[in-house]
Amino acid sequence: MTDNKAAIEELKTLLGKRLSTAEAIRHQHGENESYFENTPPEAVAFPKDTQEVSQIMKICYKHGCPVVPWGVGTSLEGHALAVRGGVTINLGSMDKLLHVSPEDLYAVVQPGITRETLNTELRATGLFFPVDPGANATIGGMTATSASGTTTVRYGKMKDNVMALEVVLADGRIIRTGSKAKKSSAGYDLTRLFIGSEGTLGIITELTLKLHGQPESVSAAVCEFEDTAGAVNAVIMAVQMGLPVARMEFIDPLSIRAINAYSNMTMRECPHLFMEFHGTETSVAEEVQRMKEVAEEFGGGGFQWATKAEDRNKLWHARHNAYFALKSQNPGAQGLSTDVCVPISKLAQAIEETIADVEAHGWQAPIVGHVGDGNYHVLFLFDRQNAEEFALAKELTHRMNMRALELGGTVTGEHGIGMGKMKYLDDEHGDAVAVMADIKRAFDPTGIMNPGKIVSAN
Repeated sequence: MTDNKAAIEELKTLLGKRLSTAEAIRHQHGENESYFENTPPEAVAFPKDTQEVSQIMKICYKHGCPVVPWGVGTSLEGHALAVRGGVTINLGSMDKLLHVSPEDLYAVVQPGITRETLNTELRATGLFFPVDPGANATIGGMTATSASGTTTVRYGKMKDNVMALEVVLADGRIIRTGSKAKKSSAGYDLTRLFIGSEGTLGIITELTLKLHGQPESVSAAVCEFEDTAGAVNAVIMAVQMGLPVARMEFIDPLSIRAINAYSNMTMRECPHLFMEFHGTETSVAEEVQRMKEVAEEFGGGGFQWATKAEDRNKLWHARHNAYFALKSQNPGAQGLSTDVCVPISKLAQAIEETIADVEAHGWQAPIVGHVGDGNYHVLFLFDRQNAEEFALAKELTHRMNMRALELGGTVTGEHGIGMGKMKYLDDEHGDAVAVMADIKRAFDPTGIMNPGKIVSAN
């Protein structure tokens, strides 16, 4: 039986002032980065350690009270919205770098630490954590949503860089998955099961992360193309040749215009690739030259190089702020940001058909993407008060998702499912969705863990 009020009263006794029912705090934890309405929880808990998370879960489990984990709220598919009320658990106070082992290339962290803070603290070790989704998200949130980003083409996604987890289950049990070893054949791979589970199976309270050595030399480049096909085909060729590019981002002309205005840059309004190369001075120079030759083969030119850290930072800061740059060009517009991922050989077809579909409906929609791994994003900007525009944005998103599946891809390469893309799981996974629901019920028999996300199991 569900009794949220009884759970909240008991949590007040446990946490005191670290449980808030204030309207402003609840509203803050009902916000999101997408088009979903503000959906506040009934209370927000601020635990200080794993044991408190466990106690919170035991209380909520006893009363059948829904629980939603919260990082900094940067997800794009409504992942952290309390759609069935209950308690949001803000893990922001659990933000410590607990241990670093430079010899074994790993770090142990709490979930509330952000990726930028982590890398700042790692600077003196000569190591860094490479996954970069753009937003300064928490490591726990990045793990829960199986994040990737601009560096995935070289360093992999979260599933490639998380070695072990500590997780609190729905009934308050604390378990550990994985180890500090490079590999294991011991039992089911629960670590990877929790990565991408979006808080529907348990709450991550500690992570062991794989680290990488800071490269001796880093060089960034911007290259312009006359058309989208040229840029994308250059990417496909580079990937098929095995060029070890660290970042490879496609930016369309609409996005370039917005970035120029927002970040005070002067790039020509045409398709661009933003690239970065990591390695020794010799290897970077060789890779840059080979990439230049590939780009020129497909009509690329106007190369601009950035080897100084401040110049590279300006370039990637501009790329990461593309969403805000585009919204600033359309004051008051609502954004629906969506992503798909396709096999690299189908990338040019997918992007070109998406552009043609959008233009056929009389719209323009900016496209950017981590195209080195076949992942691209489209931002639909519309007037939320205009029902026809909102419906068209959803329809174009639907067509984009189905196109990706027809080409052998997925409806999301990194944003995740949340509640925004639940209806596409059957199209992508078929009968396997029922197996996912069985797993959900096994871990969360009463359905209190972030209900209404990924699968309907209770």
